[in-house]
Amino acid sequence: MADEVAREIEAGRLRGGERLPTQRAFARRRGIAGSTAIRVYGELARRGLVVGEVGRGTFVRAAAPHPGGAALTEGAPPRPSGFGPPGLQVPDTGQGAAVVNLELNYPVVEGQSALMARALGPLARPDVLLEATRTAAPDGTPEAREAAATVLAHGGWRPDPGQLLFAGNSRQAIAAALSSLVRPGGRVGVEEVTYPLVRAIAEQLGVRLVPIAVDEQGMLPDALAAAHRSASLAAVYVQPTLHNPLSVTAGAGRRVQLAAVIRDMGCPVVEDGTWGFLAEDAPAPLAALLPERVVFVDSLSKRVAPGLTLGMLAAPPGHLDALARSLRSGGWAAGGFALEAAVRWVGDGTVETLVAAKRADVRVRHEIVRERLIGAGVKGRFRTDPRSYYCWWELPSPWRAETFVAAAAARGIAVTPGPAFAADGRRAGQAVRIGLASPSTEVLAWALDTLVDVAVGRGG
Repeated sequence: MADEVAREIEAGRLRGGERLPTQRAFARRRGIAGSTAIRVYGELARRGLVVGEVGRGTFVRAAAPHPGGAALTEGAPPRPSGFGPPGLQVPDTGQGAAVVNLELNYPVVEGQSALMARALGPLARPDVLLEATRTAAPDGTPEAREAAATVLAHGGWRPDPGQLLFAGNSRQAIAAALSSLVRPGGRVGVEEVTYPLVRAIAEQLGVRLVPIAVDEQGMLPDALAAAHRSASLAAVYVQPTLHNPLSVTAGAGRRVQLAAVIRDMGCPVVEDGTWGFLAEDAPAPLAALLPERVVFVDSLSKRVAPGLTLGMLAAPPGHLDALARSLRSGGWAAGGFALEAAVRWVGDGTVETLVAAKRADVRVRHEIVRERLIGAGVKGRFRTDPRSYYCWWELPSPWRAETFVAAAAARGIAVTPGPAFAADGRRAGQAVRIGLASPSTEVLAWALDTLVDVAVGRGG
């Protein structure tokens, strides 16, 4: 049944922002049990096709990109007004409108492929390739551990290579960490607006997310302590640096306060540093303040590429065995080829070069954001950071997140509705997240201009 609904979405019979029937109505129409309808809607949410807003219903998310990608190709005839910048062609999604995908957020810079290929050339030798494609243990190889320690080091902190493990990507690293730290039914404190896949992971593991209030520096220590007093937390998941989607970064003082509260609580922490590489001047991570409690998670997906990546976990000695078992049992351990690729990319300077290029790229994109969006006089509140590849827009009244997403999709732009990031489905308010990384700078400028037009009701 989920496949049937998915086909209706793909065919455009259900469009971005459209409200689905209530689960009770869906069950009645299909002649199924209410519990089955709940499972169908849960599966659609797991696939990222719908988003639920407590008290308002379930809505179709903005259209996903064509399988060929959302990149734009030059030299094609101009599309009709409102569906792309002049002189550029956007792939047809089959839903009657072109999509510039500002949901996906994968930064790619000029020359990236050539840099990556140069380092991978030696792996094409038959003897080397055979070894590189063997299965790998969760702790990888000594060379991979040294390379990962080099990548993760910042703010005066460098993890002990002997305390590093590897997953296929950061999502698998988070899943393995929570699986090893929290039993089913356990409570995990998270920022009230958080990385959406943490919600999906929690559902799969049978753990409950407890939203913790945030301010301009992220998670509030007093709110965390109060949540723990109400009912003990089994763990905390937190993004102290360039929080996704709010872009906030905790200062050194806030991190000390959080560390003190967590030490008193006595529970472990999963610290997500996936986007932190963009903040060169960020303070040392919580892992430096609580080395006995923090599992630090990161990956190469944003630094290098999402399709051939590597999840990295720096864990306290007392957690290593349980974490390694979790990686094995979940099938989350990294492949040998990814480990070998990472060693070469770190060793020849590819990662360092790409990080520098992406830090420069994000500054250019924020000039566009300041000029085309924040400086355009459109109402609402913007949360972002000049080092961040995303922007959180608290929409002006009377816009609601799901209707704005639908209106943007009708103009050929996909953005993510705020409720997708809410830990409890309610606290995100009427906001959208705008990903800045994936389109070209020219297309990004056009897309932001169009979103402003949507917000003020011009055209389309």
